[in-house]
Amino acid sequence: MAKKLVIKVTAGADAPERCSQAFTVAAVAVASGVDVSVWLTGESAWFALPGRAAEFELPHAAPLPDLIDSLLGGGRLTLCTQCAARRDITEKDVIEGVRIAGAQVFVQEALADDTQALVY
Repeated sequence: MAKKLVIKVTAGADAPERCSQAFTVAAVAVASGVDVSVWLTGESAWFALPGRAAEFELPHAAPLPDLIDSLLGGGRLTLCTQCAARRDITEKDVIEGVRIAGAQVFVQEALADDTQALVY
């Protein structure tokens, strides 16, 4: 089993089931002791902002704010640099604990030894 898990979330409210699956898998991995790094790209970029996750609803799914809290408590949450710029999101706008980084950092994380990368 990979000791590290990198998850790129490309979906947000536009594809709620795919979005929820990504965050659920990430939260379960964190709870299982896996080193998890979640990348917010595309429409999921909005979830880096305070209050946005609370607006997300999907029946029979864990609340997105709870999943994000578990990630921030035991993993890493990164907002894509270009995705942030396209949405006029800056470091001062994001939830505490969210970093903004680019493709070079994503590639470095995804290609590290003992790492599994998933894209939702």
